[in-house]
Amino acid sequence: MAGFVEATQVAARTDGTTFDVELDPRWTIGDKPNGGYLLAVLARAATAAEAGAPHPHPLAASATYLAAPTVGPAVVEVTPLRTGRSASQMRARLVQGGQVCVEALFTLGKLDPEAAPRWADSPAVELPPEEDCALIPVEPPGAGVKVNLMEEVEQRLDPAVLGFAFGMPSERAELRGWLRFADGTPADPIALLFVADSFPPATLPIGSVGWVPTLELTVYVRAVPAPGPLRVRQIARLVEDGLVDEVCEVWDSRGRLVAQATQLAKVRF
Repeated sequence: MAGFVEATQVAARTDGTTFDVELDPRWTIGDKPNGGYLLAVLARAATAAEAGAPHPHPLAASATYLAAPTVGPAVVEVTPLRTGRSASQMRARLVQGGQVCVEALFTLGKLDPEAAPRWADSPAVELPPEEDCALIPVEPPGAGVKVNLMEEVEQRLDPAVLGFAFGMPSERAELRGWLRFADGTPADPIALLFVADSFPPATLPIGSVGWVPTLELTVYVRAVPAPGPLRVRQIARLVEDGLVDEVCEVWDSRGRLVAQATQLAKVRF
């Protein structure tokens, strides 16, 4: 079993911008790697490609998913676009079998762990204690697929949003709960890219079927998370014509907003 850090490691080739990676079967939904996991792999390569790593943290990431890769060997190709004093921009592509599967743009910088918000309008979502929330199983009700990554991540949902699991759909497309890595690994800024795409679809409470394949995902990483469990809320803003846009917010144990994400995905009912 590979933990998150090991499962996202990349090995640089001599050119310093091409990386070999082994996509891990534990971080999959069905037989396909999770989109947030793939974005984290690309981020590892993008930060490694910058000589001296003056900007070790992804501040913003935007990925387009062109084809679903399989577990096993793949290659990440990184193109430096700009290196600045406070931020750098990189393009990264995940290639498998000669086909580009994911393409992403990154803005890299260095987050100050001691920074504090000057102004914020993002109070942490209210949740019952972790022990009073339901642990998501590897085969969640309504998912229609085995979610292998649930063996690596502990996600506990607020019972108030679980009516759909008992045949009682909701009028609100929202899921909220706790998240931590099962092996106790603390989340870092790269891990937040995965966390922002790790929750079940927010459309499950309103009757959707199965997981939702992501077409585009954008994540902002706002702070270095403090140790401890993360609070996550995922909401669908609009469902129309077979597509859903979801918003995900992540808070750390201090109640600080540490990541925000939006994605466009396919959805079935």
